Amino acid sequence: MTDFEFIFVLYALLLGLSLVELLSGLGRALELEFAYDAKGQEAKFAIGWLTPLMAIFVMVDLMSFWMFAWTVRPLITVTAPMLLGVMTFASSYYLAARLVFPGDPDRFRDLDTHYFRVSRTIFGILIALVAAQWAYLLSIEAIRSSLLTPVSVGLTVLFVGLMVAAMIFRDRRVQAILLVALITRYLVLYLFI
Repeated sequence: MTDFEFIFVLYALLLGLSLVELLSGLGRALELEFAYDAKGQEAKFAIGWLTPLMAIFVMVDLMSFWMFAWTVRPLITVTAPMLLGVMTFASSYYLAARLVFPGDPDRFRDLDTHYFRVSRTIFGILIALVAAQWAYLLSIEAIRSSLLTPVSVGLTVLFVGLMVAAMIFRDRRVQAILLVALITRYLVLYLFI
């Protein structure tokens, strides 16, 4: 077993659980959306747009960190600080994913209410993870120059700027536009760059 394989087991487990948490939350919310009350009338519950968009964004963001691990695999060595860093990083991701959907969604008439309660925390965690990722990459001299390109820096500034804007603006339409822009940024990166 290589150093990367040893460490990646922990990383993959926690990121995989993050993905399961997102999908489970979406499943619970859809069950409530499609539910009928005891009298056969539709339940008064709405998923809204913001929470599902946040879930999609967190999923594609999660995929980027999974791809990031593959990119740095030759640089990974098993050390206590590395294991602690990987555990902290991936655990933070799990926490962000766990917050996207409420554990008890039937307490909400509309999940947009939940979204506005937790979105700043989720975006804050994701911004901290981007900062940790950049700090780690900039500490590696062999890849520092390839990281500090105008395109790489510009895309990261755009990414963080969109998340900061989502933390500031509290209008539903603005939030939806920002989430779609964040998702689109990833899809463009994945499919065209």
